[in-house]
Amino acid sequence: MSERNIRVESIDRQAVEDQEVEIVERKGIGHPDSICDGIAESVAGALAREYIDRVGEVLHFNTDETQLVAGEAAPAFGGGEVVDPIYLLIVGRATKHYDGQAIPAETIALRAAREYLESEIPHLTVGEDIVVDVKLGEGSGDLQEVFGEDEVSVPMANDTSFGVGHAPLTETEQIVLDAERRLNGEYAAENPEVGPDVKIMGKREGDTIDVTVAAAMVDEYIADLDDYIEAVESVREFVDGVAREHTDREVAVHVNTADDYEEGSIFLTVTGTSAEQGDDGSVGRGNRANGLITPNRSMSMEATSGKNPVNHIGKIYNLLSTEIAESVVSEVDGIRDLRVRLLSQIGRPIDQPHVADVQLVTNDGVAVSDVDADVEAIVDRELATVTEITRSVIEGELTTF
Repeated sequence: MSERNIRVESIDRQAVEDQEVEIVERKGIGHPDSICDGIAESVAGALAREYIDRVGEVLHFNTDETQLVAGEAAPAFGGGEVVDPIYLLIVGRATKHYDGQAIPAETIALRAAREYLESEIPHLTVGEDIVVDVKLGEGSGDLQEVFGEDEVSVPMANDTSFGVGHAPLTETEQIVLDAERRLNGEYAAENPEVGPDVKIMGKREGDTIDVTVAAAMVDEYIADLDDYIEAVESVREFVDGVAREHTDREVAVHVNTADDYEEGSIFLTVTGTSAEQGDDGSVGRGNRANGLITPNRSMSMEATSGKNPVNHIGKIYNLLSTEIAESVVSEVDGIRDLRVRLLSQIGRPIDQPHVADVQLVTNDGVAVSDVDADVEAIVDRELATVTEITRSVIEGELTTF
């Protein structure tokens, strides 16, 4: 029996897969909110690694308040131009002085942001199409010696907060997540006209799944309206194929439904993101830690990206609860739907949550009492190794959005 406060019980609803209506959303990596998430997390990782290299431990920082102010562009078939650049402000706190040593936190942040944008949003020219600024207040090094490579103690929670995870993904969730990742992966590699700003909304009513895709097209690769229409249809066919890999249900895919070809109103961009034309962004307004927005399930409203990975519960428990949920359903038979809620209490070790609440929908013929001991053992195991989350985040092995 674990000494941790772990509860295993039945959930107070149907499995999401059995509910009549399901809604799932994912904002792609080029969406303004996701740009903020991506930069905040890339800066966080760069700071954490730099602190370890310089002083042997992660010092106090948070970059989870990054904001984007949209610019203005004039897209045109064959190539337009950005008229007014996007403005992005990296906001947060960072330790800039430690044990007599100055640490160039803002320079590190700017370098990480530039490298992220050049890698993930390649049509944005940093310094021309987007201006990146940084304002990091001073953190307290003396009070925030919270991580070291040789540290044996478990960090104390920085806040009384909670994280939520679930598993397994429903068919609709799998479609939405996989479609965006593959559009921004294999598909974009062969079809550069599709920009990284891809938002996908999945709706299932009974056994009918509708997938609505908003895909920013890059004008440089679109010669005329016929070319644009062909690009839209190609995206539709690709997403339809992805969907059918995950379900036998009826599927309908719709792409760029706001287009009006007669009026000439289409989702054509210069840079591949709507941030160039009036769409602002903020950290934490988009995907949750598992990469999805899932109103049929419990979610934490914490911004996971940019938070310190050592003791910031808003990051650690959202990532850990997702890992616990995935581990349980992969190791224990008979579970149809699972929700994990981890609650911290400020000042308590992060491996000792105030409560770890696991709620299940089991398959017919399986009682919660048949599996609760196995579930509790897995939760206990994952909590005992919670500091692995810190290592995985710093080394870039976990995604936060």
